[in-house]
Amino acid sequence: MRFVVLLCLLLAAGPARSDEAAIADARQVMDDFMTAFNDRDVGAWADTLLFPHVRVASGGVNVTADKSAFVANTDMTEFAARFDWEYSEWDSVEVIQAGPEKVHFKVRFSRFNPRGEKNATFDSLYILQKVDGRWGIRARSSFAP
Repeated sequence: MRFVVLLCLLLAAGPARSDEAAIADARQVMDDFMTAFNDRDVGAWADTLLFPHVRVASGGVNVTADKSAFVANTDMTEFAARFDWEYSEWDSVEVIQAGPEKVHFKVRFSRFNPRGEKNATFDSLYILQKVDGRWGIRARSSFAP
């Protein structure tokens, strides 16, 4: 019985201290991702990702092999026109699992049009990993198109 009580207390305590640094570092990558995205800086945006990079959305799975492929296949002008988009914001970023080298974030973000009006909100899952001492977004699963 004591074991069960101890296990429950440990699980309810949240992330371990060693995971707190991982969470902070991974969260910074999330903020850098959004900043680069809103700045339409595809190179800086790609720098927040790990490759191969996986995106699950629009009924399919897209795997991008490397940064150069990501940059070559990303047209922010077309994206902005297609979705009447000017910028996006995190509505919420919640840690759902964390370890010293991987963090899963449950997120909700909104897109805004050039008039500053919210025109869409989506839920997503972002998986971040620490590889060779650097944090990056390995995969995104989104309900956004």
